[in-house]
Amino acid sequence: MSCVKPSIYDQRDARFRALIHPNAQLQQIGQGFEWAEGPAWFPAAQMLLFSDIPAHRMIRWTAQTGCSIFREDSGYSNGNTRDPQGRLLTCHHGLRAVTRTEADGSLTTLASHADGKRLNSPNDVVVKSDGSVWFSDPTYGILSDLEGYKADPEQPGSHVWRIPPEGGAAVAVCRDFAQPNGLCFSPDERLLYIAESGASHDAAVPPVIRVYDVTGEGLANGREFARIDAGLPDGIRCDGNGNLWSSAADGVHVFAPDGTLLGKILVPEVVANLCFGGPRGNRLFITATSSLYMLAVDACAAGWPG
Repeated sequence: MSCVKPSIYDQRDARFRALIHPNAQLQQIGQGFEWAEGPAWFPAAQMLLFSDIPAHRMIRWTAQTGCSIFREDSGYSNGNTRDPQGRLLTCHHGLRAVTRTEADGSLTTLASHADGKRLNSPNDVVVKSDGSVWFSDPTYGILSDLEGYKADPEQPGSHVWRIPPEGGAAVAVCRDFAQPNGLCFSPDERLLYIAESGASHDAAVPPVIRVYDVTGEGLANGREFARIDAGLPDGIRCDGNGNLWSSAADGVHVFAPDGTLLGKILVPEVVANLCFGGPRGNRLFITATSSLYMLAVDACAAGWPG
Protein backbone atom coordinates (compact mmCIF):
# COMPACT_ATOMS: atom_id res chain seq x y z
CA MET A 1 0.00 0.00 0.00
CA SER A 2 1.27 3.47 -0.88
CA CYS A 3 -0.02 6.96 -0.17
CA VAL A 4 -0.37 9.85 -2.59
CA LYS A 5 0.93 12.72 -0.46
CA PRO A 6 0.53 15.97 -2.47
CA SER A 7 -2.71 17.90 -2.05
CA ILE A 8 -5.53 15.91 -3.58
CA TYR A 9 -8.36 18.42 -3.19
CA ASP A 10 -9.61 21.13 -5.52
CA GLN A 11 -12.33 22.96 -3.61
CA ARG A 12 -14.84 24.93 -5.68
CA ASP A 13 -17.58 25.53 -3.09
CA ALA A 14 -17.55 25.88 0.70
CA ARG A 15 -19.90 22.89 1.01
CA PHE A 16 -17.12 20.58 -0.21
CA ARG A 17 -15.29 20.99 3.10
CA ALA A 18 -17.98 19.05 4.96
CA LEU A 19 -17.47 16.00 2.73
CA ILE A 20 -13.72 15.54 3.04
CA HIS A 21 -10.93 15.21 5.57
CA PRO A 22 -8.19 17.72 4.62
CA ASN A 23 -5.47 15.49 6.11
CA ALA A 24 -6.71 12.21 4.66
CA GLN A 25 -4.34 10.50 2.25
CA LEU A 26 -5.28 8.81 -0.98
CA GLN A 27 -4.09 5.23 -0.53
CA GLN A 28 -3.18 3.00 -3.46
CA ILE A 29 -4.34 -0.41 -2.20
CA GLY A 30 -4.03 -2.38 -5.43
CA GLN A 31 -2.15 -2.03 -8.71
CA GLY A 32 -1.15 -3.82 -11.88
CA PHE A 33 -4.61 -4.06 -13.46
CA GLU A 34 -5.34 -3.54 -17.14
CA TRP A 35 -8.52 -1.46 -16.68
CA ALA A 36 -10.11 -1.51 -13.23
CA GLU A 37 -13.87 -0.94 -13.17
CA GLY A 38 -17.17 -1.67 -11.45
CA PRO A 39 -16.44 -1.59 -7.67
CA ALA A 40 -19.16 -2.86 -5.32
CA TRP A 41 -18.97 -3.22 -1.53
CA PHE A 42 -20.43 -6.21 0.36
CA PRO A 43 -20.86 -5.35 4.07
CA ALA A 44 -21.60 -8.89 5.22
CA ALA A 45 -18.19 -10.06 4.00
CA GLN A 46 -16.39 -6.72 4.44
CA MET A 47 -15.27 -7.20 0.86
CA LEU A 48 -14.92 -5.10 -2.27
CA LEU A 49 -15.40 -6.73 -5.67
CA PHE A 50 -14.40 -5.09 -8.93
CA SER A 51 -13.64 -5.95 -12.54
CA ASP A 52 -10.39 -5.95 -14.49
CA ILE A 53 -12.10 -5.91 -17.85
CA PRO A 54 -9.38 -6.67 -20.46
CA ALA A 55 -7.83 -9.27 -18.11
CA HIS A 56 -11.17 -11.14 -18.15
CA ARG A 57 -11.32 -11.46 -14.35
CA MET A 58 -12.88 -10.13 -11.17
CA ILE A 59 -10.85 -9.07 -8.14
CA ARG A 60 -11.63 -9.29 -4.43
CA TRP A 61 -10.17 -6.83 -1.88
CA THR A 62 -10.31 -7.08 1.91
CA ALA A 63 -8.38 -5.15 4.52
CA GLN A 64 -6.86 -8.39 5.79
CA THR A 65 -5.80 -10.02 2.53
CA GLY A 66 -5.53 -7.18 0.01
CA CYS A 67 -6.30 -8.05 -3.62
CA SER A 68 -6.89 -11.60 -4.83
CA ILE A 69 -8.69 -13.30 -7.70
CA PHE A 70 -12.42 -13.64 -7.13
CA ARG A 71 -13.41 -15.02 -10.53
CA GLU A 72 -11.41 -16.04 -13.57
CA ASP A 73 -13.13 -16.14 -16.97
CA SER A 74 -15.47 -13.38 -15.86
CA GLY A 75 -17.19 -12.96 -19.21
CA TYR A 76 -15.39 -9.61 -19.48
CA SER A 77 -17.33 -8.28 -16.51
CA ASN A 78 -17.75 -4.53 -16.08
CA GLY A 79 -20.26 -2.98 -13.67
CA ASN A 80 -21.26 -4.72 -10.44
CA THR A 81 -23.75 -4.03 -7.69
CA ARG A 82 -25.43 -5.65 -4.69
CA ASP A 83 -29.16 -6.37 -4.63
CA PRO A 84 -31.39 -6.06 -1.51
CA GLN A 85 -30.66 -9.71 -0.67
CA GLY A 86 -26.91 -9.09 -0.75
CA ARG A 87 -26.35 -10.94 -4.02
CA LEU A 88 -23.87 -9.87 -6.70
CA LEU A 89 -25.25 -8.54 -9.98
CA THR A 90 -22.81 -8.16 -12.85
CA CYS A 91 -22.78 -6.70 -16.35
CA HIS A 92 -20.73 -8.77 -18.82
CA HIS A 93 -19.36 -7.46 -22.11
CA GLY A 94 -18.38 -10.92 -23.31
CA LEU A 95 -21.62 -12.65 -22.37
CA ARG A 96 -23.59 -9.59 -23.49
CA ALA A 97 -25.73 -10.18 -20.44
CA VAL A 98 -26.60 -9.19 -16.88
CA THR A 99 -26.24 -11.99 -14.35
CA ARG A 100 -26.89 -12.63 -10.67
CA THR A 101 -24.54 -14.76 -8.58
CA GLU A 102 -26.55 -17.06 -6.31
CA ALA A 103 -25.58 -18.20 -2.81
CA ASP A 104 -24.11 -21.43 -4.23
CA GLY A 105 -21.95 -19.50 -6.72
CA SER A 106 -24.03 -20.34 -9.78
CA LEU A 107 -25.00 -17.63 -12.27
CA THR A 108 -28.56 -16.75 -13.21
CA THR A 109 -28.93 -14.75 -16.42
CA LEU A 110 -31.33 -11.86 -15.87
CA ALA A 111 -31.11 -10.40 -19.38
CA SER A 112 -29.22 -11.26 -22.56
CA HIS A 113 -31.72 -10.25 -25.23
CA ALA A 114 -34.28 -7.52 -25.72
CA ASP A 115 -36.96 -7.36 -28.36
CA GLY A 116 -35.65 -10.68 -29.69
CA LYS A 117 -32.12 -9.37 -30.31
CA ARG A 118 -28.86 -9.71 -28.39
CA LEU A 119 -27.93 -6.87 -26.09
CA ASN A 120 -24.89 -4.76 -27.02
CA SER A 121 -22.63 -5.09 -23.96
CA PRO A 122 -24.24 -4.28 -20.60
CA ASN A 123 -22.09 -1.77 -18.75
CA ASP A 124 -23.51 -0.62 -15.41
CA VAL A 125 -26.36 -1.84 -13.22
CA VAL A 126 -28.37 -0.58 -10.25
CA VAL A 127 -31.18 -2.19 -8.26
CA LYS A 128 -34.13 -0.22 -6.95
CA SER A 129 -35.55 -1.05 -3.51
CA ASP A 130 -38.54 -2.73 -5.17
CA GLY A 131 -36.16 -5.26 -6.77
CA SER A 132 -36.30 -3.90 -10.30
CA VAL A 133 -32.96 -4.00 -12.12
CA TRP A 134 -31.85 -1.08 -14.31
CA PHE A 135 -28.83 -1.31 -16.62
CA SER A 136 -27.07 0.61 -19.40
CA ASP A 137 -26.18 -1.06 -22.68
CA PRO A 138 -23.59 0.85 -24.77
CA THR A 139 -21.51 -0.82 -27.48
CA TYR A 140 -18.05 -0.68 -25.87
CA GLY A 141 -17.72 -4.44 -25.44
CA ILE A 142 -18.40 -5.19 -29.11
CA LEU A 143 -16.32 -2.41 -30.66
CA SER A 144 -13.14 -4.52 -30.47
CA ASP A 145 -11.72 -7.68 -28.93
CA LEU A 146 -10.05 -5.79 -26.07
CA GLU A 147 -12.97 -5.75 -23.62
CA GLY A 148 -15.20 -8.39 -25.17
CA TYR A 149 -15.80 -9.84 -28.61
CA LYS A 150 -16.01 -7.62 -31.68
CA ALA A 151 -19.42 -7.85 -33.31
CA ASP A 152 -22.02 -5.80 -35.09
CA PRO A 153 -24.74 -4.47 -32.80
CA GLU A 154 -28.15 -6.09 -33.08
CA GLN A 155 -29.95 -3.41 -31.07
CA PRO A 156 -30.96 -0.26 -33.00
CA GLY A 157 -29.26 1.94 -30.40
CA SER A 158 -27.65 2.11 -26.97
CA HIS A 159 -30.34 2.26 -24.33
CA VAL A 160 -31.06 2.00 -20.63
CA TRP A 161 -33.21 -0.98 -19.72
CA ARG A 162 -35.38 -2.07 -16.79
CA ILE A 163 -36.10 -5.62 -15.62
CA PRO A 164 -39.28 -5.85 -13.49
CA PRO A 165 -38.99 -7.00 -9.85
CA GLU A 166 -40.59 -10.32 -10.75
CA GLY A 167 -38.15 -10.84 -13.61
CA GLY A 168 -39.03 -11.21 -17.25
CA ALA A 169 -38.21 -9.24 -20.37
CA ALA A 170 -36.12 -6.08 -20.16
CA VAL A 171 -37.94 -2.93 -21.31
CA ALA A 172 -36.16 0.16 -22.66
CA VAL A 173 -36.74 3.18 -20.42
CA CYS A 174 -34.34 5.63 -22.09
CA ARG A 175 -33.30 5.79 -25.75
CA ASP A 176 -31.72 9.25 -26.07
CA PHE A 177 -28.04 8.49 -25.38
CA ALA A 178 -25.08 7.91 -27.66
CA GLN A 179 -23.39 5.70 -25.05
CA PRO A 180 -25.20 5.47 -21.69
CA ASN A 181 -22.79 4.51 -18.94
CA GLY A 182 -22.91 4.92 -15.16
CA LEU A 183 -26.24 4.88 -13.31
CA CYS A 184 -27.35 5.83 -9.82
CA PHE A 185 -30.57 6.63 -8.00
CA SER A 186 -31.05 9.60 -5.70
CA PRO A 187 -31.46 8.57 -2.04
CA ASP A 188 -35.27 8.72 -2.29
CA GLU A 189 -35.21 6.92 -5.67
CA ARG A 190 -37.26 9.68 -7.27
CA LEU A 191 -34.42 10.51 -9.65
CA LEU A 192 -32.15 8.41 -11.86
CA TYR A 193 -28.81 9.87 -12.97
CA ILE A 194 -27.25 8.57 -16.19
CA ALA A 195 -23.74 9.33 -17.46
CA GLU A 196 -23.24 10.04 -21.17
CA SER A 197 -19.81 8.79 -22.25
CA GLY A 198 -20.24 8.99 -26.00
CA ALA A 199 -17.43 11.55 -26.19
CA SER A 200 -15.06 8.56 -25.99
CA HIS A 201 -15.62 8.01 -29.71
CA ASP A 202 -17.39 11.16 -30.87
CA ALA A 203 -16.15 14.58 -29.76
CA ALA A 204 -19.50 16.09 -30.67
CA VAL A 205 -21.20 14.26 -27.80
CA PRO A 206 -21.16 16.43 -24.66
CA PRO A 207 -19.65 14.84 -21.51
CA VAL A 208 -22.74 15.26 -19.36
CA ILE A 209 -24.67 13.58 -16.61
CA ARG A 210 -28.42 13.70 -17.18
CA VAL A 211 -31.12 13.27 -14.56
CA TYR A 212 -34.61 11.85 -15.01
CA ASP A 213 -37.73 11.67 -12.88
CA VAL A 214 -38.56 8.07 -12.00
CA THR A 215 -42.23 7.53 -12.87
CA GLY A 216 -43.24 4.07 -11.72
CA GLU A 217 -41.82 1.74 -14.35
CA GLY A 218 -40.22 4.42 -16.51
CA LEU A 219 -38.47 7.77 -16.76
CA ALA A 220 -39.59 11.28 -17.66
CA ASN A 221 -38.39 14.88 -17.89
CA GLY A 222 -34.77 14.22 -18.83
CA ARG A 223 -32.45 17.21 -18.43
CA GLU A 224 -28.77 18.00 -18.05
CA PHE A 225 -27.62 17.81 -14.44
CA ALA A 226 -23.89 18.48 -14.72
CA ARG A 227 -21.07 18.63 -17.23
CA ILE A 228 -17.62 17.10 -16.71
CA ASP A 229 -14.78 19.52 -17.52
CA ALA A 230 -12.01 16.90 -17.67
CA GLY A 231 -12.57 13.81 -19.78
CA LEU A 232 -16.01 12.27 -19.50
CA PRO A 233 -18.31 10.77 -16.85
CA ASP A 234 -18.24 7.02 -16.32
CA GLY A 235 -19.19 5.54 -12.94
CA ILE A 236 -21.35 7.68 -10.63
CA ARG A 237 -22.69 7.35 -7.06
CA CYS A 238 -24.96 9.37 -4.78
CA ASP A 239 -24.20 9.76 -1.11
CA GLY A 240 -26.85 9.77 1.59
CA ASN A 241 -27.35 13.53 1.32
CA GLY A 242 -27.95 13.44 -2.43
CA ASN A 243 -24.57 14.71 -3.56
CA LEU A 244 -23.41 13.04 -6.76
CA TRP A 245 -19.83 11.73 -7.04
CA SER A 246 -18.60 11.17 -10.59
CA SER A 247 -15.54 9.69 -12.21
CA ALA A 248 -13.52 11.94 -14.53
CA ALA A 249 -10.14 12.08 -16.25
CA ASP A 250 -8.54 14.00 -13.38
CA GLY A 251 -10.22 12.27 -10.45
CA VAL A 252 -13.62 12.32 -8.74
CA HIS A 253 -15.92 15.32 -9.19
CA VAL A 254 -18.49 15.99 -6.46
CA PHE A 255 -21.74 17.80 -7.28
CA ALA A 256 -24.42 19.14 -4.95
CA PRO A 257 -28.03 18.05 -5.57
CA ASP A 258 -28.54 21.34 -7.42
CA GLY A 259 -25.75 20.47 -9.88
CA THR A 260 -23.11 22.81 -8.45
CA LEU A 261 -19.56 21.47 -8.66
CA LEU A 262 -18.43 21.41 -5.03
CA GLY A 263 -14.92 20.18 -5.65
CA LYS A 264 -12.65 17.49 -6.99
CA ILE A 265 -10.62 14.68 -5.50
CA LEU A 266 -7.55 14.57 -7.72
CA VAL A 267 -6.27 11.12 -8.65
CA PRO A 268 -3.04 10.42 -10.58
CA GLU A 269 -4.80 8.05 -13.02
CA VAL A 270 -7.97 8.32 -15.09
CA VAL A 271 -10.88 7.28 -12.88
CA ALA A 272 -13.39 4.76 -14.21
CA ASN A 273 -15.66 4.20 -11.22
CA LEU A 274 -16.13 4.49 -7.46
CA CYS A 275 -18.24 3.34 -4.53
CA PHE A 276 -18.60 3.82 -0.80
CA GLY A 277 -17.71 1.05 1.63
CA GLY A 278 -15.62 0.00 4.59
CA PRO A 279 -16.82 -0.97 8.09
CA ARG A 280 -18.61 2.36 8.59
CA GLY A 281 -19.34 3.13 4.95
CA ASN A 282 -17.10 6.19 4.95
CA ARG A 283 -14.35 4.93 2.70
CA LEU A 284 -14.40 5.91 -0.96
CA PHE A 285 -13.04 3.15 -3.20
CA ILE A 286 -11.84 4.34 -6.61
CA THR A 287 -11.00 2.17 -9.61
CA ALA A 288 -8.60 4.19 -11.76
CA THR A 289 -6.94 2.69 -14.84
CA SER A 290 -4.38 0.25 -13.39
CA SER A 291 -4.99 0.86 -9.68
CA LEU A 292 -7.43 0.65 -6.80
CA TYR A 293 -7.44 3.60 -4.39
CA MET A 294 -9.13 4.24 -1.04
CA LEU A 295 -9.84 7.53 0.72
CA ALA A 296 -11.53 8.40 4.02
CA VAL A 297 -14.43 10.82 3.45
CA ASP A 298 -17.29 12.34 5.44
CA ALA A 299 -19.99 10.71 3.33
CA CYS A 300 -21.67 7.31 3.01
CA ALA A 301 -23.81 5.65 0.40
CA ALA A 302 -27.52 6.34 0.41
CA GLY A 303 -29.27 3.92 2.74
CA TRP A 304 -26.06 2.79 4.41
CA PRO A 305 -25.58 0.04 5.48
CA GLY A 306 -28.52 -1.35 3.54
